[in-house]
Amino acid sequence: MLAEMRIQGLGVIDDATLELDPGLTVLTGETGAGKTMVVTGLSLLGGGRAEASRVAEGASRAVVEGRFERSGAAALELAEEVGAEADEDGTLIAVRSVSADGRSRAHLGGRSVPIGVLGRLAEATLAVHGQNDQLRLLRPADQRALLDRYAGEAVSKPLAAYRETRAEWQAVSAELVERRDNARRLAQEADLLRHGLTEIEAVAPQPGEDRELVEEAKRLAAADDLREAAGLARAMLSGSDDGETPGAVGLVGEARHRLHAGGDPDLAALDPRLGESLAVLTDVAAELSAYLDRLDADPERLSRVLSRQAELKALTRKYAADIDGVLEWAAQAQERLAGLDTSDEALAALAARRDALAADLAGHAAVVTAARTEAAGRLAADTTAELGGLAMKDAELHVSVAARGATGPDAADAVLVEGRWVVAGSDGVDEVELRLVPHPGSAPQPLHKGASGGELSRVMLALEVALAGADPVPTMVFDEVDAGVGGRAAVEIGRRLARLAARHQVIVVTHLPQVAAYADRHLVVQKKRGEGVTRSSVRTLPEAERIVELARMLAGLDDTDTGRAHAGELLAAARTHREEDRAEPRKRRRKA
Repeated sequence: MLAEMRIQGLGVIDDATLELDPGLTVLTGETGAGKTMVVTGLSLLGGGRAEASRVAEGASRAVVEGRFERSGAAALELAEEVGAEADEDGTLIAVRSVSADGRSRAHLGGRSVPIGVLGRLAEATLAVHGQNDQLRLLRPADQRALLDRYAGEAVSKPLAAYRETRAEWQAVSAELVERRDNARRLAQEADLLRHGLTEIEAVAPQPGEDRELVEEAKRLAAADDLREAAGLARAMLSGSDDGETPGAVGLVGEARHRLHAGGDPDLAALDPRLGESLAVLTDVAAELSAYLDRLDADPERLSRVLSRQAELKALTRKYAADIDGVLEWAAQAQERLAGLDTSDEALAALAARRDALAADLAGHAAVVTAARTEAAGRLAADTTAELGGLAMKDAELHVSVAARGATGPDAADAVLVEGRWVVAGSDGVDEVELRLVPHPGSAPQPLHKGASGGELSRVMLALEVALAGADPVPTMVFDEVDAGVGGRAAVEIGRRLARLAARHQVIVVTHLPQVAAYADRHLVVQKKRGEGVTRSSVRTLPEAERIVELARMLAGLDDTDTGRAHAGELLAAARTHREEDRAEPRKRRRKA
């Protein structure tokens, strides 16, 4: 969870530290006080877009620091992957800074990391829900993603198998189309490849052969000079053939004899070193003799080497810079040639492979559809039950799952599933749509038609509560999702958020006192005016001051006894509701 966040130089906030509760934390304040900057800070901490305009006037940079306690396995694995260090208790420190010139930096566990790493951390630890989420909720792709999130592994596992099969099916299908539509061009390419391979096979080059021939040609061309140099060196070591001129080997041997003849132990101690030298000289002399025996000024051999070099150069002029490159080209040509077979037999085999993959794909798609359909019924029932407690007791949410039909087998990505041609997209063959029945007897309407702004907020919150058990993200942030709501519905939103906080850390930015009354911790953003500049701070309200803040939120009634009495009633009602909600699971366990 996010235990603490510090904001410096962001918008109207100079320096503020927010201590967050493991349960429900609410953030309130006057309009323009800077509540939005807190959500912006959370967004920056989650790898969101940085804007230089957010840096406070006169500040060189804005800094947001978050302390994540009891980090989950996914967050700790990410930290280990990027070399970040977590504390012994699993605490991770994340920092995001934005300079006044727009440059942005990120740190995790004391290590500088790419901004995207904070985005990955947020995926595992933090979910920010704002009014923009209501707009995303209207998009079909997001509605399908929401259902899949609710279904969990029941959809994710078969969907992964579906995607793997689909990728192979598309590749085989594309290859079959290419071979059929470009048979003439592919046949010409195959002829060129076969010609090149035949030419290379006829020469039969060996790896590194061109370099070896260069060295051999040099030796053959300079055989006389090399023989003279090696012969003189051998004579200096072994002596002349007639024995009149001693060599180094003989002289060292004579030196050893003289040392032994002297009978002096100090002289005899030098003998082993001379013996080692004699062994080395003898070996070199022998190798020089062997070299001279191998050295052959054979004009015919030189001619054959030069001829072989010409053959190899003919290949390197066409196919690569050296013989190793030529051999690599040949290997690639063989592989490419295997994929250019346009014979009837090859095309039939490829078509059979495509059809087999299509059948497998249809099977995976059917499993995904069945899992989504089952989950859709549960999600609709759970969400409808929540709507009943959000002053929408007559409303129902319908979640439909229907395959996207294809015009026929020739349509793009068309696959036959249970006797019907459908479009096999990257997320399956299904279209998912959330529809709302606002009143009994009315027809189900798409959300953008059947729900007002306030109702859409309540639908989204009801969905989040329904999803809470399936969502692994420990911290949820709601930015004024209660906009357009009031009265009894506002009380129920607060109660639902408190229930959600029993399983998740929940942070709520709100303008409704009915919601704020349910907080475990109440933070307030307050304006400070000085020298013509407005700045804001954030502080935790003690219990005694919560009534004053709630009364202010009640249309500015903080200075009236009536307003404070009403605020006290809200707090008392919230405590009663929370005690009831906490007692309910215990009752169910006792009955079980």
